[in-house]
Amino acid sequence: MTSSRKTKAALQAAPDLHAQLGLRPGQSIELLKELHILTRDGRLNQDSRRKLKQVNHLLQFIEKVRQELPPREGGLLLADRGAGKSYLGFMLYDLWRTRHEPGRELGHLYGIETRADLVERSRELAARLGFERMSFINTSAAESAASAALPDVFDVVTALHACDTATDDAIAFALRKQARAIVLAPCCQAEVAARLRMNKALQLARTPLAELWRHPLHTREMGSQLTNVLRCLYLESQGYAVTVTELVGWEHSMKNELIIATWTGHKKRSAAERLQALLAQFGLEALLAERFPALRV
Repeated sequence: MTSSRKTKAALQAAPDLHAQLGLRPGQSIELLKELHILTRDGRLNQDSRRKLKQVNHLLQFIEKVRQELPPREGGLLLADRGAGKSYLGFMLYDLWRTRHEPGRELGHLYGIETRADLVERSRELAARLGFERMSFINTSAAESAASAALPDVFDVVTALHACDTATDDAIAFALRKQARAIVLAPCCQAEVAARLRMNKALQLARTPLAELWRHPLHTREMGSQLTNVLRCLYLESQGYAVTVTELVGWEHSMKNELIIATWTGHKKRSAAERLQALLAQFGLEALLAERFPALRV
């Protein structure tokens, strides 16, 4: 087959491939190959299919947030915390670069990651693709909020499957950067479960509520549930309206909770009071200074 005939055949096959893979119209097949989500011949294994579905669902939620944000001169600024291989960042850039709504187009996207090799790989790929409004910062969670390489404010801060306390670090970063929207898909919450486990005997003697986490499996599940409840109350106490929903169907991921917070400026005192009451109820008072510093008196 001649080169021109191959090109024509590829163009004819592209719409079918989009439909087969459940992609958005215009979503870049070549980008997905560069990210190794698709093989060079356009194939997709089951693990990659789950990953693609999760990221595409998250993109839909972030796109809705984008449409509802007030415009900013020069476009919107977005931070992807715990970027990893930056699947989310690259696919978000691919989606937003075609948007031409003044003030709501992509101004700049920053991927923040602690692993230097992943940062360098992402920089090389962005340069190769000509994605000029992407920057990748190699910095720790503690240092990122004060990094001179990052803007003082962001429109959107997101973190996809930031493990355990990395989600809390993303929240702290978003608050410091006065984010107008925060989109989080937490996972692997272990800190609260460990503290529940440590105080279990005392709590069982003190309250029948401790039966909710007496068994190890329940301890893990209760810790995860309580962790996200506390996060939502904290965000509400700091002036955000919070929505909690599923990221994708449970058949695709057990790490499935999605927290969306949008700035209203109305700080709920009742949310702060309920958060502190829950910490006292579950014997977690030590978390107040560590994870919820804005509530310290």
